[in-house]
Amino acid sequence: MRVAAVDCGTNSVRLLIADVRDDVLDDVERLMEIVRLGQGVDETGRLAPEALERTFKAMRGYRELIDRHGAAETRVVATSATRDAANRQEFVDGVREIFGVEPEVVAGAEEAELSFVGATRGLLRLSPETEVPQGPLPPYLVVDIGGGSTEFVVGTEHAEAALSVDIGCVRLTERHLRGAGDPPAAPALEAVVADIEAALDRVAAEVPVERAHTLVGLAGSVTTIAGMALDLPAYDSARIHHSRISAEQVHEVTRRLLAMTHGERAQVPVMHPGRVDVIGAGALILDRIVRRFAFSQVIVSEHDILDGIAWAIARDT
Repeated sequence: MRVAAVDCGTNSVRLLIADVRDDVLDDVERLMEIVRLGQGVDETGRLAPEALERTFKAMRGYRELIDRHGAAETRVVATSATRDAANRQEFVDGVREIFGVEPEVVAGAEEAELSFVGATRGLLRLSPETEVPQGPLPPYLVVDIGGGSTEFVVGTEHAEAALSVDIGCVRLTERHLRGAGDPPAAPALEAVVADIEAALDRVAAEVPVERAHTLVGLAGSVTTIAGMALDLPAYDSARIHHSRISAEQVHEVTRRLLAMTHGERAQVPVMHPGRVDVIGAGALILDRIVRRFAFSQVIVSEHDILDGIAWAIARDT
């Protein structure tokens, strides 16, 4: 069956139209637009009118594609910024008008499960002769670094323990790095690190990270770091997907990004224009995770909550 999954996060709105065949998702369309829905939410607690309009404009284009490709079922999932907003009903009403379905403002635990399934379903492959895993070893720690929050999920085939914490590249940038210099000054970076470490204290206390053999990283901050570590001349999702980026590469790319000006970051070949101002905070989140939990590398996945949503549609219909 052909399905359409829409993920509306704090920083971007994304679309996957895919054909589900047996145990495979075949992409028809996979698109992303940076709309910054979470603009100012950490400070005001409300979705800004201009942010809503940017988001609805992107969604109208997605609706046209869904109709053109004849998707049988559509599911729209919204995450951190919408959970936090006092006026989220305005978002819900707008989405219903565009897609004709009720958007699901999912809790952190469900977001974690969808991200986990989307990221890991293609990771483990068994040899029919030996039944020996040929891919990265489970259990996995899946880390989804978003704009407003970061999800930590441990599991093998499904999420077994999960936690969503309010550290994201947009939230931390708006909280500490706006007006902190170009490149940002040391005190501002120290404040970002302090927030990250406080969140990781919660993760260490509530999620059995020590069980995980493999760290899997999701979302734009992680894929951008991977593209830089691989020294790609342009963004190449096929090269980035399932690449293995060492801890030292993560540390080195983070150091480079934090020393760059806004203009220098904008010239990085793999950098999406909408990520230029928030990539420093996103890189710091990944950097501190790798350091805190002593992983030697991160497996980078281009498959994430979108794929999890698509699998869930197929499962439920």
